[in-house]
Amino acid sequence: QVQLVESGGGLVQPGGSLRLSCAASISIFSINVMGWYRQAPGKQRELVATITSGGSTNYADSVKGRFTISRDAAKNTVYLQMNSLKPEDTAVYYCKARTSLSTPNNWGQGTQVTVSS
Repeated sequence: QVQLVESGGGLVQPGGSLRLSCAASISIFSINVMGWYRQAPGKQRELVATITSGGSTNYADSVKGRFTISRDAAKNTVYLQMNSLKPEDTAVYYCKARTSLSTPNNWGQGTQVTVSS
């Protein structure tokens, strides 16, 4: 029901910042929940942050205080502002969306984030 395109990944030094974007094909207000997940090599995919259509946010403990999820309705886009990046933040970051609790998840293709000096 919704296509997602992530962008903004890249190489950044520890302590640096990066902003990821997830552009949706429909209004983000038509999406019950959007979120960012990440998967590091050899690890399972894990939740990073979510935002609901009502604006409620949730963060993994590992990124709380460093990452901020936000939205721009005019652009049908959700962002993940990542500050104070650590090498352990290195992963492929995926955008996820679900239009309702009764519909399947939609996933973007992922964008690589590498934190290294």
